[in-house]
Amino acid sequence: MSSRGLSETNKLQHNLEEQLDRLVAQLTDLEECKDELDEEEYEETKAETMEQLREFNLTLSKIMSGNMTLVDELGNMQLAIQAAISNAFKTPEVIRMFVKKQPGQLRQKLSELERDAKIGKLSQDVLNQQKIEILFALKKLGEDLNPSEAHFLQSHATVTMKEFEQITGDSSTSEKVLEAAASQLKFM
Repeated sequence: MSSRGLSETNKLQHNLEEQLDRLVAQLTDLEECKDELDEEEYEETKAETMEQLREFNLTLSKIMSGNMTLVDELGNMQLAIQAAISNAFKTPEVIRMFVKKQPGQLRQKLSELERDAKIGKLSQDVLNQQKIEILFALKKLGEDLNPSEAHFLQSHATVTMKEFEQITGDSSTSEKVLEAAASQLKFM
């Protein structure tokens, strides 16, 4: 069996992952520097980053339609991009861990958030929002949630997250992801 094209496929996948990491880092940096920017500058920079995510999503769609060796990995990346575009996730760090399939780091982040909330370093609203995102990401990664986590997620999940779960929930995920991405981009 020939491995022709395997290194190119791996390099393309690596480059795409780096591009996604860069865009997510850009969103993270923007949120961290939000207080240092005036409202107009913040909104303009965020809009530019979101446009770059949309363009990246279109590129992934084109690649997925022509190169079947990358469909699974690109499908996961596209789900993460859809989440960012649709605002199902608001925390870039959670998006990054979801894309890289890092349930251990997600669990650690959740523990840190809960600790910060207990000592008053984090508001309950921020804790709830990020806890929902982390639990949702863990669930989508196939991790088992304990009963209290499952109940929390069930009672606090946003409409956007529930729609996102419906899109990605069955065996024909690839086709539905492509359709959903195309319809989202038309309305944005």
